Amino acid sequence: MRSLFAVLSLVVAVGLTSACSRQVEVETGVPQSTMTLSVSNNANQAVNVYVVSGGTPIFVGQVSPGRTQELAVSGVSEGSLVTLRATTTDGTRTYTKDNVQLAGTTSWQVP
Repeated sequence: MRSLFAVLSLVVAVGLTSACSRQVEVETGVPQSTMTLSVSNNANQAVNVYVVSGGTPIFVGQVSPGRTQELAVSGVSEGSLVTLRATTTDGTRTYTKDNVQLAGTTSWQVP
């Protein structure tokens, strides 16, 4: 009985050791965006920035007042014509720039 217990203990220990040492890599299959939007926020409050493509707004980030920030743009093909939209965090003002072709780094000054 003791030898059976010893063998089972050894099998469990080896199994746990091999299970714990496996390395797993997870990838989403979506390539990282190489396009960025450089937003200079001259408004007196933070703005939420969107890229509107095909009528669908895609949130890309929030920029604090008086700051310039680089925002990664994903979900849009490079060279696409889009509308840029920035809305103040209290929702009272919206700034837009139509027919912007995204490629590399695109700069936008709000307002």
